[in-house]
Amino acid sequence: MTENKRPIYYDDVEKCVDDIIKIVGKNIIFGMPLALGKPIPLINALYNRVKSDTSLHLAVITALSLEKPTWSNELERRFLQPFVERVWKDIPDFQYILDIRKNNLPSNFVLKEFYFKAGQYIHVPEAQQNYVSSNYTHAIRDSLANNINVCSNIIAKKEINGEVFYSMSCNADTSVDASNGIKKMQAEGKKCLAIGEVNNNLPFMYGDVAVAKPDAYDMVIENPIYDFPLFSVPRPVVSVADHMIGINVSSLIKDGGTLQIGIGALGDAIASGLKMRHETNTEYRAFLNDAGILNNYGDIINRVGGLEPFKEGLYGSTEMFVDAFLQLYKMGILKRKIYHHEGLQRLINEGFIKNEINPSVINVLLEKQVVNSRLTVTDFNFLKKFGIFKEEVEYIGDTLVYKDITLKNDLDDKSNRDEILKHCLGTNLKNGILLTGAFFIGPNDFYQSLRGMSEEEIKQFEMTSVLISNQLYGDEKLRSLQRKDGRFINTGMIATLFGNVASDMLEDGTVVSGVGGQYNFVSMAHALPDGRSIIMIKSTRTKNNNVLSNILYNYGHVTIPRQLRDIVITEYGIADLRAKSNKEVIIAMINIADSRFQEELVKKAIENKKLPKDYKIPDRFRNNYPEKLEKLVSPYRKEGFFKVFPSGTDLTPDEIAIGKSLRMLKEKIAAKDLMIIPDLIMNVFKSIPKHAERHLERMQLDRPSTATEMILQKIVVYALSSAGQI
Repeated sequence: MTENKRPIYYDDVEKCVDDIIKIVGKNIIFGMPLALGKPIPLINALYNRVKSDTSLHLAVITALSLEKPTWSNELERRFLQPFVERVWKDIPDFQYILDIRKNNLPSNFVLKEFYFKAGQYIHVPEAQQNYVSSNYTHAIRDSLANNINVCSNIIAKKEINGEVFYSMSCNADTSVDASNGIKKMQAEGKKCLAIGEVNNNLPFMYGDVAVAKPDAYDMVIENPIYDFPLFSVPRPVVSVADHMIGINVSSLIKDGGTLQIGIGALGDAIASGLKMRHETNTEYRAFLNDAGILNNYGDIINRVGGLEPFKEGLYGSTEMFVDAFLQLYKMGILKRKIYHHEGLQRLINEGFIKNEINPSVINVLLEKQVVNSRLTVTDFNFLKKFGIFKEEVEYIGDTLVYKDITLKNDLDDKSNRDEILKHCLGTNLKNGILLTGAFFIGPNDFYQSLRGMSEEEIKQFEMTSVLISNQLYGDEKLRSLQRKDGRFINTGMIATLFGNVASDMLEDGTVVSGVGGQYNFVSMAHALPDGRSIIMIKSTRTKNNNVLSNILYNYGHVTIPRQLRDIVITEYGIADLRAKSNKEVIIAMINIADSRFQEELVKKAIENKKLPKDYKIPDRFRNNYPEKLEKLVSPYRKEGFFKVFPSGTDLTPDEIAIGKSLRMLKEKIAAKDLMIIPDLIMNVFKSIPKHAERHLERMQLDRPSTATEMILQKIVVYALSSAGQI
């Protein structure tokens, strides 16, 4: 393939597959980005070809292969199937995932992933055996080390000034670096390909490295039949425990600072807590007082965070651009802009320059030696790029030209400077960035919001490589200035009394998810002078109907080691672990553990001589029970706070009621509640309540025609009644 023929365009993935095999050979090592950016039609065509031709071999290196919800029984099917058909309509399945679930993968195919959806492959031996453990910033390095010879992702297309551009959109994270790696290998004479698959449902995103001209690809696939809908991730239920973690986190976010959060219930809970702080501050402070948060953690809140509404606002510096950030933007919280110029950013941080441009700006830039008194082309381009000079001003020779006015480029000449200030100054800074992210995924209305933004608005959300978003290396001074007061918030599964955190794997070696970017952000928090790492841990989990503590004395796997411990938050409080002794760390961790397990933890620490023999838990930390939290939250819920779906949901009200009822029934069955059987038998002889009819219609059980359907109908009515939904 010669350079001047790039790219070759295809409207048929099968023809593209033909040429892939022809160019790279029969051993195809296919790299594609995690989550949303996978070219489903292409990988399905390639997989099916390999499946039917045993002379071929395909290895796929990726992460987070998305799959639609499935069901394990008839009731689940009746509940889930209409929802799945509504939310994921026309989204193709990954054929290799379907075969994984059937235990039917061909021997000439292997899937290697560096991140799983949490719990996705716990019981899949092939996935467990082929998992590649990498920090997110090492994913492309490790993929290239596995000798990928094809990389591909879906792309957005746009014409700009008469020229076609492609945006890697949802997955600049690894796609940009993979494309660069392919180019380097091609220059070395290796047979490899970069392939883009156009999907016109993708929003066209901007960023320094997220936009590529067509010749960035060797092949481009484009056909309206491949414009499949984007995979939706509906907003999850946010529990009381989630909300309590979120409200604790919200108090540690400093106005004018930087925020990183992830997807899921805890991210939504943080956004909900920040909304309460910003929009209903009186109630926010009252709740923190009622919950004892101000009394117990007022010191760290004053040092690290704050309670006031957001005047300056926040900047998002995150690997994952999630819906919670869009909600914060709509609330007016995500509003602090950063600028890609070290001198300008420093002056903004120091308060010398605001958004509004006035004559003093030029004086400050001269005094701080950001520009020269005799303006150079570089100086001029800087002033124009960031709106300090008007768009209409031109630099011709050694003069500034504005309309029919020509001025010298000399700022030392007072009369000339006055004329420059009079005619050339802009009104507001331009090209500021509200959020720097590497990939995105979310619910359908999240994509709709991005697609509906004007070009000026969407340019505030830049997409870039994880080598930029997840670390300081490469431009440490500027990124440190931009990410001031960074709060990098991640989720863990298990925390020990020493501050070790396990987030990706169980101690028996079972991979639950992956390291992803967690270590990157924890490390960056420690590298920044004003950064803090916050790890969120649910205090308990349920296994085989037994409640277990997620705060343990010790654990056989570590994702974040104790020397990088910082802040750990559970639903019961905040543990500030930085620079603390072992004893202080252990006490802080016990204080935020569930009280059903506190004494056992104290006993273990005393046995191992980590606490004094006479240590007693302070009384104010001895009431860490779920019932306490429910009682605390209840009156505020009546006022509209702590909603189950704080940012809305794809579920209908009836589906919420049915889902909650079936979930509670499942929990009773798992708990072997012996009252279920007589209650169900009694329910068989009762008539159907009027209020249950619409729920039964949703479950296609309003008119049962078989004995099985009649039984299912009674089970649903019982579940609804037991849960108080009818």
